[in-house]
Amino acid sequence: MNFASTSVPIKTAVKMPNIKVFSGTSHPDLAKKICDRLGIEKGKVVTKKFSNGECCVEVGESVRGEDVYIVQSGCCEVNDMLMELLIMINACKIASACRVTAVIPCFPYARQDKKDKSRAPISAKLVANMLSTAGADHIITMDLHASQIQGFFDIPVDNLYAEPAVLKWIKENIPDWRNSTVVSPDAGGAKRVTSIADRLNVDFALIHKERKKANEVASMVLVGDVKEKVAILVDDMADTCGTICHAAEKLLEAGAQKVYAVCTHGIFSGPATSRINNSMFEAVVVTNTIPQDERMKHAPKIKCIDISMILAEAVRRTHNGESVSYLFSNVPM
Repeated sequence: MNFASTSVPIKTAVKMPNIKVFSGTSHPDLAKKICDRLGIEKGKVVTKKFSNGECCVEVGESVRGEDVYIVQSGCCEVNDMLMELLIMINACKIASACRVTAVIPCFPYARQDKKDKSRAPISAKLVANMLSTAGADHIITMDLHASQIQGFFDIPVDNLYAEPAVLKWIKENIPDWRNSTVVSPDAGGAKRVTSIADRLNVDFALIHKERKKANEVASMVLVGDVKEKVAILVDDMADTCGTICHAAEKLLEAGAQKVYAVCTHGIFSGPATSRINNSMFEAVVVTNTIPQDERMKHAPKIKCIDISMILAEAVRRTHNGESVSYLFSNVPM
């Protein structure tokens, strides 16, 4: 009895590459929290400088065929941190990593996103080119200064939002948040503010400002009503804090009961901490996209929201090939 031999194709599961998370020197604490959330060890890497200031990176373990994530925020010595990130990306890429993702919570040079005067550079586009040339396959960032920066890249960019974590903080820490007005300190943040105001079901207002030059405001005009209300100033970043402190005075003059400031990136350069200490704010709330521990010691009004769980969940979903859009409106538990 003859049996015809038939070849049955066997389905083999495609195994995803293993995951490795490395940290630059800008924010090792955030990278540690991301790794703890993912239940993995932080990758071994040694970063140092030569006597002439050049960055040197030594990756201390194999990344061949791995899915690599490098956590580096645009803070502290921004240029050094950026160069360190580029070198780490390139080191992993030429060591045969399967995919290299740069996790950049605070994107460097994001404010230089357009040519607003003659011979002005578009530095954000230059940084995008540098990251792509270094070998990055994917970028994860948070609250870009202008969301169109995503279009500067020819590789996928996931721009996450701190908004869900901010809403959670407002509801848990401002007792009379229902009697509040969410205020944008400039016209550019109107979209961000209206989104938060809609989700809280409260009013919003806008401060129109005219600048003499960078970090210096000439005049401010409040558009909207804050009388007998809690004013919540919302912006994407707080640098020297001159604008938000001036805005707080304007809001109190207009009859606001209390003023809070909520910013994603607390850069706090120059006289920022002393301005916050002398300001009329109840609290200045920022996320830990930039390290805040030292600044919180010198300025008790600074409060910090941990967003490591959002970044960790984005890494996990990216690694597993899942959608990250859930994170645009929810905080992972």
